[in-house]
Amino acid sequence: MKGLITSIITVLTFTGLQAQSGPPTPKLIVGLTIDQLRTDYLEAFSTLYGDKGFKRLWKEGRVFRNAEFPFIAPDRSSAVAAIYTGTTPSVNGVIADNWLDISTLRPKSSVDDLAYMGNYTDENTSPSQLLTSTVSDELKIATQGKALVYAISPFRETAIFAAGHAGNGAFWLNENTGKWAGTTYYNDFPWWVSQYNDRKALDFRIANITWTPALPIDNYKYLTTEWPKETFKYSFDDAKKNKYRKLIASPFINDEVNTLAEEFFNASTIGRDDITDLLSLTYYAGNYDHKSTQECAIEMQDTYVRLDRSIANLLDMLDRKIGLQNVLLFITSTGYTEPEAPDLNKYKIPGGEFYLNRCSALLNMFLMATYGEGQYVESFYNQQIYLNHKLIEKKLLNLSDVQEKAADFLMQFSGVNEVYSSHRLLLGAWTPDIHKIRNSFNRKRSGDLLIDVLPGWTIVQEHPSESRVVRTADIPAPLIFLGASVKPEMINLPTTIDHIAPTLSHIMRIRAPNACSASPFTDIR
Repeated sequence: MKGLITSIITVLTFTGLQAQSGPPTPKLIVGLTIDQLRTDYLEAFSTLYGDKGFKRLWKEGRVFRNAEFPFIAPDRSSAVAAIYTGTTPSVNGVIADNWLDISTLRPKSSVDDLAYMGNYTDENTSPSQLLTSTVSDELKIATQGKALVYAISPFRETAIFAAGHAGNGAFWLNENTGKWAGTTYYNDFPWWVSQYNDRKALDFRIANITWTPALPIDNYKYLTTEWPKETFKYSFDDAKKNKYRKLIASPFINDEVNTLAEEFFNASTIGRDDITDLLSLTYYAGNYDHKSTQECAIEMQDTYVRLDRSIANLLDMLDRKIGLQNVLLFITSTGYTEPEAPDLNKYKIPGGEFYLNRCSALLNMFLMATYGEGQYVESFYNQQIYLNHKLIEKKLLNLSDVQEKAADFLMQFSGVNEVYSSHRLLLGAWTPDIHKIRNSFNRKRSGDLLIDVLPGWTIVQEHPSESRVVRTADIPAPLIFLGASVKPEMINLPTTIDHIAPTLSHIMRIRAPNACSASPFTDIR
């Protein structure tokens, strides 16, 4: 009797587990990262949209209205690396699009790697500087390499970090030729991409692409501008050498991404078997030609109108090719916007100009007066100062003491809000603000001193075009899940983007990336 009862309990338990098993794993994961997408703009322009793009996402998706990055100053590289690794720059190593190479004292790209040649480009590229695994890597490992993992982006960095270390291929638009480029790091540069480049690439069509408002100009009422402008018209071919760069910084690039994605669906087996595949896409929703919103207010509104149409076309493509019930789509932002122009003097907003090069020179003079002759400041870059560790060691000085004296000196400069030394970030007391700064700091790639400049002040660079105005106001960014049995819901409470990778892993029933510590959303389906 005891054995019979045990058997019955076992059967009932097993039956219960079967009954509670979740939805099947999707045939395809599609990650859409929209560079500089803003929730406030997305909602403000809602009267301009059709029914099959953003409105469909808002109606049928699990929508997190405010997805925050758990570190300061995200950009394209650090944002996409964080999304796919589920961790921050302090661990994954991608602190920015570019950082100072301490061995050469020169800026380097986050994806530069001289060990690999380019396809349709002279750039040398790999994900070797990404220090942790991605959800793409874990999918390849879990399927013994059988899953297809591809990334398509206007930008080299986002394509590489989305494809990860183990992906099949990453493709970005060559801004000099208009061809889709890749790297020999990945074994796969499919024949259909080469065929597309040779027959249908952007360079064959750009002369016929003209950008004018998609809707009557009177509809664009949300953003105002001090610049006298009634409408706009841009012909990209007129830009000569910069024509592809200008198109990449326009909403037309999103249609180019969709077109190449359709080539993948037509020519490959992606999403067509029982092994989950992953396709990463990147769109652009920033200012046209990197100008300020004040200068291009009408263009920004039209960008969202065209973005809405591109998303509608993508959803239709996924439904036709795979079936949305077999696809899990997630959409999010890179969580930043490009710098705005300085506020006009007539509004009397407090501000000033901060020169990092002058600041560094004066700091070196102060350290010489304190510790004796020598070049104590080795270099400076991106609001960070790098000290000469060899000289400090040679003089038998305590590095943390030198850092703290330097920080105290820098705090006296006009426009400086706070100075953080690496010693303070690594070993100092915890606060919420310091935690986010610590998450953006990598001890082997960041500087000894990080300077926080006051809002409203302009950080003046050696190249005037790179100068920027500091704004610390929140930029709300959305996170949306759609398809594959996702339950529709609007969530107003903030969340963080490091939950994306473990959530995808949970849905695919694979391991989360190796540095990911955030928990998955287990209730979206």
